[in-house]
Amino acid sequence: MSRRADRHGDAADATGGGRQDVRDGRANGTGMGTVQSVDRALDLLEALAGRGGEAGISELSAATGLPYGTIHRLLRTLLARGYVRQESDRRYALGGALVRLGGVAERMVGAWAQPYLEKMVALSGETANLAVLEGDFIVYVAQVPSPRRLRMFAEVGRRVLPHSTAVGKVLLADRPDAEVAALVERTGMPRRTANTITDLPGMLAELARVRERGYALDLGEEEIGVHCLAVGVRDGSRTVAAMSVSGPAERIGALDRRELAEGMRRIAGEFGAELGGPL
Repeated sequence: MSRRADRHGDAADATGGGRQDVRDGRANGTGMGTVQSVDRALDLLEALAGRGGEAGISELSAATGLPYGTIHRLLRTLLARGYVRQESDRRYALGGALVRLGGVAERMVGAWAQPYLEKMVALSGETANLAVLEGDFIVYVAQVPSPRRLRMFAEVGRRVLPHSTAVGKVLLADRPDAEVAALVERTGMPRRTANTITDLPGMLAELARVRERGYALDLGEEEIGVHCLAVGVRDGSRTVAAMSVSGPAERIGALDRRELAEGMRRIAGEFGAELGGPL
C-alpha cells in the first residue's frame, strides 16, 4: 500500500533517535500505535520481495510512496544489519540476514500448521501437506501422514517446481500471468509424467480454472498414480501458503472434490486467521 510521507516523519527518521514517531493504528486497522520508521522499513522489505527480491530507489519510492531521502536513510540501517545488500549496479536486494529469520519462521509455521493438517487428514483420510513458494520453487514445510497403510509422503524441506503440483498451482494462481510467465521462463516446465502441463498457454488456462473453482488438482502430473487437491492459505488479499491432501489416484478420485475442497478451505481459513500476518 502506498503511503504519503510527511515532513515531520522525515525529520524523525533523520534523527536516528530522539522522539519516537508513532502513528495511530486505526489508520491501518491494527487498533494500536505503530512506530513509523519500523513500519516504513518493513514496507521497503515487502516492496523488494514483491519485485522478485531486487529493486532500485525509484521503484521502491513508487511502491511505498516514500521520498528518496527517507528510503536512503532506512536502507543504510538495513544494509548495516544485513537485511539488504547493494548490488554492483547500485540496485538493492534482500540480504542474507533474512535467511536465518525465514528458516526459523518456516519451522514455527510448520508447527502451528499441525492441528490444521490433522483436521484435513480427518476430513479426507489422506496425507495432508503445507507448502510455500520460495523464489521459483515450492517447499514443503509440514506434513501429517494418513493413518492408512498405503499412504503418500512428501519429505519436509523438499523443493519442487510449481507447475506439476497442486500446491504450486494454487500459489501461482495468486500471481499475475506476467509473473507466472517470467517464472516458467527461468525454470522451464520439465515433463514429470505424461500428464504434466509443459507449455505456458496450457498452464495459464489451468490457473484460470484454479481461480474460478477455488482449488487446484494434480492428477498424476508430478508422480503417476498419485492425485492431490490443494487450497490456498490467505493473509488478507494474498495467498501465502497452500495446503493439500494427497493419496492414491483411486482413493482421491472416489472423494467428492467440491465437498472436500469446501472443507479444506474452511480449515485453511482458520489457519490463515491464526497466522495473522504474512509468512
